[in-house]
Amino acid sequence: MIFPTVQFALFFAVVLPLSWALMPRQRLWRPGILAASYYFYAAADWHYVFLLAGSTVVNQLAATVITRQASEKVRRTALIAAITLDLGTLGVFKYLDFFSDSVSSSLGLSLGLLHLVLPVGVSFYTFQAISYVVDVHRGRTPLAKPLDYAIYASFFPHLVAGPIVRASEFVPQLSGPRDPNRIPAARAFGLIVGGLVKKMVVADMIGTKLVEPVFGTPQAHNGTETLMAVYGYAVQIYCDFSAYTDMAIGLALLLGFRFPDNFDRPYTARSLQDFWRRWHMTLSRWLRDYLYIPLGGNRGGSLKTYRNLMLTMLLGGLWHGAAWTFVIWGGIHGVGLAVERAWPAMPFAIRIPQPVKTTVARIVTFHVVCLAWVFFRAPDLGTAFAVLGRLFAGGPSTGIVTPAIVVLIAAALAVQWIPRGTGARLREAFVTLPVYAQGVSLGVLLLVIAAVSGGQGVAPFIYFRF
Repeated sequence: MIFPTVQFALFFAVVLPLSWALMPRQRLWRPGILAASYYFYAAADWHYVFLLAGSTVVNQLAATVITRQASEKVRRTALIAAITLDLGTLGVFKYLDFFSDSVSSSLGLSLGLLHLVLPVGVSFYTFQAISYVVDVHRGRTPLAKPLDYAIYASFFPHLVAGPIVRASEFVPQLSGPRDPNRIPAARAFGLIVGGLVKKMVVADMIGTKLVEPVFGTPQAHNGTETLMAVYGYAVQIYCDFSAYTDMAIGLALLLGFRFPDNFDRPYTARSLQDFWRRWHMTLSRWLRDYLYIPLGGNRGGSLKTYRNLMLTMLLGGLWHGAAWTFVIWGGIHGVGLAVERAWPAMPFAIRIPQPVKTTVARIVTFHVVCLAWVFFRAPDLGTAFAVLGRLFAGGPSTGIVTPAIVVLIAAALAVQWIPRGTGARLREAFVTLPVYAQGVSLGVLLLVIAAVSGGQGVAPFIYFRF
């Protein structure tokens, strides 16, 4: 069940009023919202409901042992056991076939593949579970009540594709009934409508009309079409993923809960470090707090810092998928982050005026990110290198780079330069319009979305497969 579908609309139309009706009666609301979340998850594949429930029980049990045992040895054993089970589950479903295939190819063996189907959202709820037991062990978050933790782990707006919400951000919101009079409805609807536009008007159109043809048959396209497809994918993945998290944040707001933001105009970044502060922000801080810093962070000198950056980004790449393309994607970011850190001390570093330096830095950063996206998007290394090899190729045009596609790509990039607060001001202006004007505006917008989608339905969100 994905957000912009009739099936989800019907589901939410039942859950939203029921949730607010039960909210004053917390003993009914808690099992009710938990049942709704499990129903949402079961709609994808009911078999994996047991996996989600098992993860919830194991991690809550480990957190309970960590909290109640005085012995640090026992507490640490419980923590390691929980993390091992979390990562072991993720490893079986996500990486077993990848490593079996890699070993078979390297040693000439035939280990066989299991072809396991990846449970939807397993990467996201596993990371949340690890952050919970680690934070309980560190004393940064208290042990949650079992039902509260179960709601946190399965809350349907963030369950399958984030944002990665920490227990310390969500569980305190369960301490009492939410106030329906304090819901920022204009922001919630703005996020949901904006997400619909980004997903169905921009991401799906660019994906189907431009990106898929070029990455499907790179040899059939010239350099201009290939370059536009690379830029197009940068826009597609941003509009696709940020659309999902925008809608998730908006739906959670309507239910009375706040999630952290996940994107902040990432293509305006002046460096890769700046990019990761703006892109998938909840994953970036997870990698920083639960991987980079425990590895040593920037302590221990330059070489260890570069090593830790590389390991963090390589593992971040593997988190996205079990393929060498994702490893290279992470490697490009790891090398880039290390070079950025080392650059000021290099003797040949060019000293240029700040405005020019900032502009050059933004252009270089964007193109390094685009280079990495080629490996992220390509189904295999052969396709990735074929796409890169066609960047300077001649030949006739196939006509896939239309004015509408160019305008969409340019507009999606230009929007990122709109000053902060503009969206809030537009929402405030919208709610001051007469009701009939609001209705007509939304009607026109829905007609545009329907016309652009052409009745083809919604393409799966890219991050659903992670």
